[in-house]
Amino acid sequence: MKCPRRAWWVLLARDVVGGLVLVLGLFLLSAWFGSSIPRNRDWRETPGGVEIMVESNSIHTAIVMPLVTPQKDWRKDFPSSELAAPYDPYTHVSVSWGERQVFLETPTWADLSPLTVLRIIGIGGDGLLHVAHYVRPAPAENIRPLRINEAEYARLVARIEASLPSSATRKRHRGYGAHDVFYDAPGRYTARNTCNQWTSDTLAAAGIRTGWWTPFAGGVMKWVPKPANEG
Repeated sequence: MKCPRRAWWVLLARDVVGGLVLVLGLFLLSAWFGSSIPRNRDWRETPGGVEIMVESNSIHTAIVMPLVTPQKDWRKDFPSSELAAPYDPYTHVSVSWGERQVFLETPTWADLSPLTVLRIIGIGGDGLLHVAHYVRPAPAENIRPLRINEAEYARLVARIEASLPSSATRKRHRGYGAHDVFYDAPGRYTARNTCNQWTSDTLAAAGIRTGWWTPFAGGVMKWVPKPANEG
């Protein structure tokens, strides 16, 4: 006895949905395991060293650094003259990498469409650098300090510099507000190479302890202790 055509469609849809749920479950499980395996396992903070911060909005992470240190003056790469508010007394710069269309077309996460998510998962997208300028950021649950030695900070700087396009080809894009801006950057965003993976790879290149595969923000932040006053 033949099944009605509608029944075939129902069975096919059920199998497709079931397959997607299975793939998603395996991805989440792999992300949890991958982020729990440490790189630079024996790393420890350096009391009195250079203070950087790792910040998160629960979806995206960034690395916050002093604007000027003996090792690096970020004003040369990210001049405040390129901001809508160029004259504030900035002390720190926040740098992160992500997918171009998501950065430029989704000012809030509510603007992120399911089709964009599926495209990123399926084929990926071009990279883009997000740079925000801060004035004396205070440690908190979502912005956690780390003390690193000068050699580690020098390696961190070198890794970030490698993410910058040449000055001759660099293109700037307006940011979300008066204190941030976007720049074209090399790299291809994929389900394996996410914005949060960029953060952990950058930290790992400096010798800082972090997870091996961290597609989600939580996989990065689990390795960064909360400030003492946050419990």
